[in-house]
Amino acid sequence: MKISIVTPDGELYNETVNSIIVSASNNGDYAILNDHLPIISTIDTGYIKLAQDNLIYYVVVINGVVENHHNMITVIAQDAFIGDSKESAMENLMEIRKNRIEENRERNIELAKAEKELQKQIKQTGAGHL
Repeated sequence: MKISIVTPDGELYNETVNSIIVSASNNGDYAILNDHLPIISTIDTGYIKLAQDNLIYYVVVINGVVENHHNMITVIAQDAFIGDSKESAMENLMEIRKNRIEENRERNIELAKAEKELQKQIKQTGAGHL
């Protein structure tokens, strides 16, 4: 089976796997094996366990959709991170999300400063007054 995992940042994973197990708080756990019936489901917050020969990977998914059709599994997620265990993948994803929030906060502060400076310059030049 082929699986592709995509986030707004691009493709996270695209490989052939033997099986996957999807664990989603809203749908419970289920496995997808070769020649599985077509399925579409959602993941609020959960993980996908990927079995590739002797290797096992975990992909933590936040706000995602899983589709299987003709042994092609597509996962589209708002956020996802791959790791050797569920815990490490979740820790890394939470760290990335925390950093994004901090970056956004800093951008908002800079934007507010720039807006304040612009308003000051408009007032000083008298722009907008006839």
